[in-house]
Amino acid sequence: SKGIRETMDTYALKRKNSQPQEPSAGCTFKNPENAEKIPAGKLIDELGLKGYTIGDAMVSQKHANFIINRGNATSNDFLQLVEFIEKKALSLKGIALQPEILMLR
Repeated sequence: SKGIRETMDTYALKRKNSQPQEPSAGCTFKNPENAEKIPAGKLIDELGLKGYTIGDAMVSQKHANFIINRGNATSNDFLQLVEFIEKKALSLKGIALQPEILMLR
């Protein structure tokens, strides 16, 4: 029905406008269950890490909870960036981020 198609198109447009279009594994971290209930993307943004890169892996400028591949990112680039973000969140905010994605370390 037309109503369902309109709803689907609305959600697709919302994702396009709020999430990076570059290759990524989706949301990298779960939203922490701390007292402030700050979303992981907002926390990473507050840490000043949007645009931070290791190799060709980069924290998305559009949504900080996405790590994008700028072209030739290796799994090691990605893993090092995840670990860097985890260390910064813990040392600067006292929040232990948990990966949303399954990573084989």
